[in-house]
Amino acid sequence: MQNIIEQKLTQAFAPSHLEVINESHMHRSSADGQSHFKAIIVSEQFDGQRLLQRHRAVNTVLADELAASLHALALHTYTPSEWAQKSEGAPRSPSCTGGH
Repeated sequence: MQNIIEQKLTQAFAPSHLEVINESHMHRSSADGQSHFKAIIVSEQFDGQRLLQRHRAVNTVLADELAASLHALALHTYTPSEWAQKSEGAPRSPSCTGGH
């Protein structure tokens, strides 16, 4: 699943920076779970777009995965200039307090 997400995001957004992090282990998933991911995407294509537009664009690209086994996707979308101003990178994901 991680490879599919990375390939699709790379093809759609030509990012200058892309991180796709499997966070399934933080959500009471099995050790080899592939259901919860965090994506950090830096792309010039986000210039002039509001956050909602960016997230909708990513969700459209990953619609098949979101409809199937991808349960959660935390998105952090930046333009190159926004990313350059981030000294600590994207925010850390909180620990999940729920479960299945």
